[in-house]
Amino acid sequence: MAIDSVPDFIPVLGFLDDVIILPALITLTLKLIPKSVFAECQAQSEGMWQNGKPKKWYYAIPFVLIWVAVITLIVIAFI
Repeated sequence: MAIDSVPDFIPVLGFLDDVIILPALITLTLKLIPKSVFAECQAQSEGMWQNGKPKKWYYAIPFVLIWVAVITLIVIAFI
């Protein structure tokens, strides 16, 4: 269940709270990550895009297949 200060169906104002709250929560999340963990993850990610593609690009295949299936089901539902 979503918590909205202003319902989304109200034009402009409904999405304004999302535009303010989401960036604030993302900033808070980044500040709560310990600096040692953040530095370790940055070090691991260096060189990930060497030779024009990530080292483990094939991890994205299940996600792409799921999105293709979802989009296909939506298109079929509206035809």
